Amino acid sequence: MPRERLSNRRESQNVTFWHAGREYTARVSFYPDGRLAEVFLDNGKVGSDAQVNCRDAAVAMSLLLQHGCAAGDVARSLSRTESGEAESAIGALLDLLSAQASNDN
Repeated sequence: MPRERLSNRRESQNVTFWHAGREYTARVSFYPDGRLAEVFLDNGKVGSDAQVNCRDAAVAMSLLLQHGCAAGDVARSLSRTESGEAESAIGALLDLLSAQASNDN
């Protein structure tokens, strides 16, 4: 599927959450139909492995979304604990966004 690009100007929302004892800040954008389209993720630990990993995961997630992968499909494919909780920050963000979307419906 070809990349579905976003408009240069688009609404986004900031989301702050905690995962594995660290605070993360995400900026997410949606397509006009409500689908998740883009994710930026940071944990404020400048230059740390955790910051690099979460930022790179967000870039990869954004490209997956823009090429037609559903956020829920990606979330179900990411690492989980035995109790089903996301092991990564990007997984925790996707779970949080999914829960918010369920509450909105």
